[in-house]
Amino acid sequence: MARGAGAAWGALLAGLGSVAVLPVAVYATRFSDSYDLLHAGFAIPGVVVLGVAALALARRVRRRAALSLGESGTHWTVTTGRVLGVTGLCMAASALVALGVYGLLEYVGSRD
Repeated sequence: MARGAGAAWGALLAGLGSVAVLPVAVYATRFSDSYDLLHAGFAIPGVVVLGVAALALARRVRRRAALSLGESGTHWTVTTGRVLGVTGLCMAASALVALGVYGLLEYVGSRD
């Protein structure tokens, strides 16, 4: 196994987790009577943590590869983990905007 391959696979797994957590939380609302769609917003911090972890691990692997003379052999895993991490962060940002708009509409609607 190439040096830094563990961090590369960690970046890939953290990126996959960041993309999967929010849809799974939303999907889980369909099967619970006490868990509403609004409660899926509690998964947003987890998405952010996993996305940042994926980017940090990918950066570590790229930095090590730049310092070494040999081929690391983990290019596709690092790139995929980085793309998935950015996608997860974009999903978290859009979920925050959706929650903000919902809160604003609830506030304006309750003032009448």
